Amino acid sequence: MRILAMKPGHDGHIALIEDRILRWQVEAEKDSFPRYETITPDLFVRAAQMLDDVPDVLAINGWVKGIHSVEPPVGGGYFGWEDGRELVSTINFMGKSVTLFESTHERSHIFCSLGLSPFPDGQPCYALIWEGNLGCFYRINADRSIRRLGWPLVDPGNKYGHLFAISDPTFPSIKGYSRLSNAGKMMALAAYSQRKPLDADGSRLLDELLGADGVVKNKPKSDFAWSRFYNLGVEHEDFKNLAGHFSDKIFDRFHDFARANLVDKLPLVIGGGCGLNCEWNTRWVESGLFTDVFVPPCTNDAGAAVGTAIEAQAYLTGSAQIDRWSVYAGEEFVDDSNGRGGSFIEGPMDPKEIAASLAGGAIIAWVQGRYEMGPRALGNRSILAEPFSVKTRQRLNLIKKREEYRPIACICLEEQASAYFHCDRPSPYMLYFHKVRDRNLYGISHVDESCRVQTVRPEQNPPAYCLLRAFSEITGYGVLANTSLNFNGRGFINRMSDLLTYSTEVGLDGFVVGDRYFRRR
Repeated sequence: MRILAMKPGHDGHIALIEDRILRWQVEAEKDSFPRYETITPDLFVRAAQMLDDVPDVLAINGWVKGIHSVEPPVGGGYFGWEDGRELVSTINFMGKSVTLFESTHERSHIFCSLGLSPFPDGQPCYALIWEGNLGCFYRINADRSIRRLGWPLVDPGNKYGHLFAISDPTFPSIKGYSRLSNAGKMMALAAYSQRKPLDADGSRLLDELLGADGVVKNKPKSDFAWSRFYNLGVEHEDFKNLAGHFSDKIFDRFHDFARANLVDKLPLVIGGGCGLNCEWNTRWVESGLFTDVFVPPCTNDAGAAVGTAIEAQAYLTGSAQIDRWSVYAGEEFVDDSNGRGGSFIEGPMDPKEIAASLAGGAIIAWVQGRYEMGPRALGNRSILAEPFSVKTRQRLNLIKKREEYRPIACICLEEQASAYFHCDRPSPYMLYFHKVRDRNLYGISHVDESCRVQTVRPEQNPPAYCLLRAFSEITGYGVLANTSLNFNGRGFINRMSDLLTYSTEVGLDGFVVGDRYFRRR
């Protein structure tokens, strides 16, 4: 059975599941399109070129006619977790009769995290779906029936990002306007908080935000102009302190509910954009409430089409499990340079030579195979550097045109991770914070001595593993600083012409594409 799935709205993408295998996923923002892009004609053509035949099933993720979750629904719509909400019909698609399967956006998150999880088909588990609008716990039974257990907080992601907007002088006061990148910046700033006691103003501001209904659609930031934090500046020490308290309050709301109501020792699967918050994920693992915790690499809306495809598979075949999938499910790199290397000299790629350059302070782009699905660069569309120097971190943030307070993640040999970090389990998708053990890793240590770690084993990503082994032989550390290869505000670079332009503009020392190494002249 060939299931072609589509996600409308932001983070648009198209995915193919065939015979319980995720064959590929193409994303609208990748190939240097704007972040959070919707499905475009370009994306549809790219996906069509990867199809061998007309699909048997079209699976469409539920969405809305607009940008707010409460607007009129498209297909299955945004909300709805109950069984029996699927819309199944037969339509003509490209001259062939195919099954059209539509379900809700809410259920797509549940089935994405369930279907990609390592838990066996039929394993009862809990699900936490928290994102911009949804903030709910569910129980998934052995027969895949779902029961919502409660809604601890409405709009957790929107409220988290809205606090940043309130204190950011550059953010306009426009009702209904949001900036999806705010949440990631809040996560970085919360690490600076010393959790000093809040004054009356800070306490009132957080309480009003937590209690707000439809905070983005109904409350422009000017509604909070009474607060001293209004346009204070997000790098002000008082705001950093407030950010930590708000992070704690949101997590505690969910943790307290889970402790009181999720009393059976079951695994937990997590879906929704809040699943990208590495601190919160780490807290769930450490909570002791669950036998295991799984967060997919496409936990945000970049997994919604896959989730609807998995639900369609379950509805039509009885199985909600994917037998094989890889995070490297995207498109192959496009070499459109016609052999022109610009200011770079081409030669063969030798991992030992690259490792030596990195150890000497070089910063290079690293491109291998197909790009990663979801927002994390996991060793196929990465910028790599040595992990020891604060100056390296500063240079990386200049290259990325990011604020100095933003941390740099790392890629690490799985067998060495516990030596450098408090990391006692594989972390292949860079979704957890781990405390840094080794004081020499200044370049990747955040202000709270944490790091987003991606662990690598040989079968997972052979080129990255070989490079890390070579770097370890030179420096004694199988660790490299790792950040995403993209123009600011764009998805991953995926063609040689863009890579040449980028490397020249930002001053990279070189780049690797497959088995070729391009050194700056």
